[in-house]
Amino acid sequence: MGIGEVRGALVENDEIVQARISVEGVISAGRIIQAKLIDVGRNGRNAIALADGEEYLLRESPDGISEGTTFELEVTRPKIPGSEPWKRPLGRPAARTPASIGNEGPGSTVAMPAQDQLGVAGWDDLIEEARSGVVRFAGGELRIEATAAMTLIDVDGYLAPHELAVQGAAAAAKAIRRLDIGGSIGIDLPTAGSKAARQRAAAAVDAVLPQPFERTAVNGFGFVQIVRPRTSASLVELAQDRAPFEARALLRRAAFEPAGPKRLVVHPAVATVLEAHAAWLDALARQVGGAIGLRADPAVPMSGGYAEPA
Repeated sequence: MGIGEVRGALVENDEIVQARISVEGVISAGRIIQAKLIDVGRNGRNAIALADGEEYLLRESPDGISEGTTFELEVTRPKIPGSEPWKRPLGRPAARTPASIGNEGPGSTVAMPAQDQLGVAGWDDLIEEARSGVVRFAGGELRIEATAAMTLIDVDGYLAPHELAVQGAAAAAKAIRRLDIGGSIGIDLPTAGSKAARQRAAAAVDAVLPQPFERTAVNGFGFVQIVRPRTSASLVELAQDRAPFEARALLRRAAFEPAGPKRLVVHPAVATVLEAHAAWLDALARQVGGAIGLRADPAVPMSGGYAEPA
């Protein structure tokens, strides 16, 4: 747990192989909430429900629920930040018991562990990959971009094309899992030149990426499409909401600074976020055992905030 978000990671051989961030105030997939049906949709599809001021899209109109009726809704995908803020989160009528109902988000006051276990496993490097979209591997690098249609991964490097296709496919599959990328994903590999090389590249994806997912074959131009379940925003998508992303990242780092009063020196946009979330600063103050001040400095990069003794 953490301030403003819940962080989870699967660590194997001292490396983060899978991660997820759930942002405070965003109701995660699987939660059951009370909602009111405000539009039954058309032709049995695309109904709309309202819960706590948020509209949810139901792909199929719910049977036996009329407009204006309150019902239990299961969130199947939270709202995704990025280039299409108008898109609604998704839900469906819940099949669970009322005991599961709740809409609370991650807490801000949970005590942090004494040691930065995520930091030791490379969490800050993971966050840098999410914010930059650049993931390096032996022989090349990936460029990851979350678009409205799909997440695109471009593979480039200095290896021979057939070798780069295989190594790049494995690295892309690893990054997909590591950065929690779901939905439609396109990987642009170098043109391998032979069917056997393309088959090896496809096999490299299958060997690294756990099910469930579907994929196409690698075509003659080196492109392969993957479709995975999308039940949360990827770390790359979360990083697009830049100032809140950097504010929460700084709070995580500051929580492991030496105890005592501190001043956070941040970009003005990050300062605006922190000023709007006084509870986050209060939680940090309790964790470090001292008051937390704030100083905005336009010379500080968005990702360059730091804590100094107050």
